[in-house]
Amino acid sequence: MSEMGLLIGLTGGIASGKSTVAGLLSDAQIPIVDTDQLSRELVEPGTPALMAIVDAFGPSILQPDHQLDRGALRKRILADPHARRLLEEILHPPIRQLAQARARHLAETHPIVVIVIPLLAEESVYPHYRWLDHIVAVTTTPALQHARLLTRPGIDGQQADQLLQAQVRDDRRRAIADFCLDNSGDLAHLQRQVGALLRELQKRITD
Repeated sequence: MSEMGLLIGLTGGIASGKSTVAGLLSDAQIPIVDTDQLSRELVEPGTPALMAIVDAFGPSILQPDHQLDRGALRKRILADPHARRLLEEILHPPIRQLAQARARHLAETHPIVVIVIPLLAEESVYPHYRWLDHIVAVTTTPALQHARLLTRPGIDGQQADQLLQAQVRDDRRRAIADFCLDNSGDLAHLQRQVGALLRELQKRITD
């Protein structure tokens, strides 16, 4: 076994089931570094990233308690591709830096570490994650993604369409992935795939 554990990137479209897969892996005692969670840490009140977002988008992007108004920001970036790029320029570099630091620290004591990176397949994102050992993509059907999005608070049919249209297609995710998990079936089907994935990763550790 190598000195450090395997660093596994987990990606997938919105409402594809990444969180479910991450939960199954966590249940198997695999540590998870979630870049969405890191982004929340980075925009806490008083942080440099939040101040940069306010400078770029104005104080109306804040709630009365000075927390980031995520709903308002989501509407801005869905309506304006330039605004989305601007937000990514602010947040992506510190997210990458923090994700890599935490993952490598965990890999010193764990054989497998999973880093959840929703936007990994995007051309502007993928080159910055060459330090990953393997990539796992979670895929499903657009109809299922749309239906799942409608169950989320504050998302209507139009926003669901916009969110899906703003993302790369699953064929792009498959192109960069070493392993693909199909989440268009039931939970038991997904659990079997995750079990097979873990067995294959364990083989790669011991080979």
